[in-house]
Amino acid sequence: MDSDGTQDARGTHATPVPRPAAPPDPPVVPPRPTRAPDSSAFLTWLRTPRPEALPGVWRFGHSPRAVEEPEEIPTRQLLSGALIAFLVGWLIWSLLQNGYLGSWWWIPFDLIVPDSWRGDDSVIGDVGNALVYRGYEVLVAIGIMIGVARLGRWSEVWHRFVAPRFRRRPPAPAAPVPEQDPAEWPQLRAVGAVDAAERLAAEARAGMMRDVDHARLVRAWQSVRSGRHSLATFTGAVLTDGAAACPHPSGARDLPARLAPHDLVTGQVRLGTTADDPRNPYAYRGTGLALGPELLGTSLLAIGPAGSGKTGTVVRPLAESLCLHALAGRAAVVVVGAAGTGLGPADAYDVVVRIGNPESVYDLDLYGGTTDPDEAAAVLAEALAGDLADPHPGSDGRRATTVLAQLLGPFRAVHGRFPSVPELRQLLDGAPGPLAALRTALEGSGQESLLRELDARERQMAQPGDVGGVLADRVALLDRPAFAGFFDTSGQSRPFSLKALDHPVRVRIDLPARGHADASRMLTRLVLAQFTASVAVREDRSLFACLILDDATGAVTPEAVRGIQRLRSGNAGAVLTLRSLDDAPRPLRGPLLGAAGCRMALSGITPWDGQDFAEVWGKEWTEARDVTDRQIIAETPAGKAVHMVRRVITGKAPTARAVTVRQVERERWSASELAHAVPPGHAVLSLTDVRGEHAPPLLVDLRG
Repeated sequence: MDSDGTQDARGTHATPVPRPAAPPDPPVVPPRPTRAPDSSAFLTWLRTPRPEALPGVWRFGHSPRAVEEPEEIPTRQLLSGALIAFLVGWLIWSLLQNGYLGSWWWIPFDLIVPDSWRGDDSVIGDVGNALVYRGYEVLVAIGIMIGVARLGRWSEVWHRFVAPRFRRRPPAPAAPVPEQDPAEWPQLRAVGAVDAAERLAAEARAGMMRDVDHARLVRAWQSVRSGRHSLATFTGAVLTDGAAACPHPSGARDLPARLAPHDLVTGQVRLGTTADDPRNPYAYRGTGLALGPELLGTSLLAIGPAGSGKTGTVVRPLAESLCLHALAGRAAVVVVGAAGTGLGPADAYDVVVRIGNPESVYDLDLYGGTTDPDEAAAVLAEALAGDLADPHPGSDGRRATTVLAQLLGPFRAVHGRFPSVPELRQLLDGAPGPLAALRTALEGSGQESLLRELDARERQMAQPGDVGGVLADRVALLDRPAFAGFFDTSGQSRPFSLKALDHPVRVRIDLPARGHADASRMLTRLVLAQFTASVAVREDRSLFACLILDDATGAVTPEAVRGIQRLRSGNAGAVLTLRSLDDAPRPLRGPLLGAAGCRMALSGITPWDGQDFAEVWGKEWTEARDVTDRQIIAETPAGKAVHMVRRVITGKAPTARAVTVRQVERERWSASELAHAVPPGHAVLSLTDVRGEHAPPLLVDLRG
């Protein structure tokens, strides 16, 4: 079962690729670092309801709220109104009883009750006569009470202040029937695989199943339903290995540690809590804020200065969640960041590429695992000169691709491989020795087209403005002693290629940001270009592929923006973080915000960054109230006296208040609010899922 965790993920390159970093020998299933699994906790987690909800709502145990906020009367006004209504009702009853309001309220009694029931000679006796009179008075009193109760909103007082004190704890939910209990695997029983269902249910009750096991087995069952694998193969694996069936190639059944709450049934990871703020829609206030593949499939762009929490509160939880999805056979993830930035322990990944670190087990394939010179040239040109390309078509990007293709094609035809970094630098510099040797090897081989490519390259080198010199200078950034053991093409190293995204692989790439900032930005562009090219040609698109760039500075290029726009159709997404939108060229800021379906502005962004977010989030119609206080002028002596007394008591002149309500169009979040009104540890986040459903900008507490 290739994408379900049963095919070896060692095929991470066009040629046989090494095993995951630090593999167990033999593979050992690591236990959870905490206590042993608690079967009751697992079953409670599995049976917890997860109702359908709005995009971004944490569905685990969620209780949906009303879409519109109910109008709630202030407590003081509610209690005073209830008391005044009671006093008014009491006054009316007293006036009726004492005859101050006349006897008109006895007219219905006289019209309904027979004369034989009244008076000293009543046919029902004195007791019955008294009951009739008192009964009518009680009915009138009840009518008065109902009227004043409605006026005084006594029902709301009861529900808000009295009923909660008498509310009992809800009874424990009854155990679900086997046909509806997910722990009993009814989907397997429905197709006759009763033995497999019994085995899994028994292991769940015995505490031998984890949430990752459940998600992995559900994924494997989906592959059976889709016809990629047979039912007999699945049931045989379950009967043999139980909850450990269909394992991930690494043998791991969980991560070494978890920092964020995860729900693998819905695929969500909780990032925080939506603030109880009037600017948030009522249905979102106070709910958990969570992301999953259905939202990351539209890509996420997070902007925030250093120290705003991008890595700790956004990148790390998302990387952790996607690694869990990979263990369940659902996803492939590549996490790129500077070494030591806290992207998770090495044990949480299958492949860890430490560029510039001589102790690194893995190398990075400079050409992305392709054997096509034109494809390799396009990807490498994006890495070397993508940031030099004008945002409009027809600039250095295409010329760089042409120059590289003119050299990579002939070199591969002669040597059967692509050039190493020193060899490529010499070819781009126009060193006569390597070019002459390449020409000699091609002559007489019958490959005249490649000779013409080489001739064209030599002619262009002599022309002013040739881009080959710029490419050579960029390649020189990688031709340093610190990278001497990396980017090898001779087959002596263990290169990782992003062609491995057909498998549920977990990859972390550490960049040498210190002392090699330019090289790190170039490698970030390289990985992004390889990722967008690889996901477009994947055979198994049921796996969600995600690239996380902890710092995408220098990676925002015209081709990168176009590549991000195409990811959704390949069941893939990207997470990019920037300290400021100034790290992206001005013409690309709008297209970048438009390409990302999920946009996050963290606390501390600048007003000009806030202006870009305010423009992309647009405006909405809202109700505006204009309150005007107008001083009242008394015309009579009595009125003037009353006004004088009121001014002495309140210290203010008597005024009349006029309220004007109108509909106006205002920005959802203004640039000033984004820059100054977002508290520390908070962010404003808008969401779009792969189905096109939207969530407006939400103020989120990332610490909640």
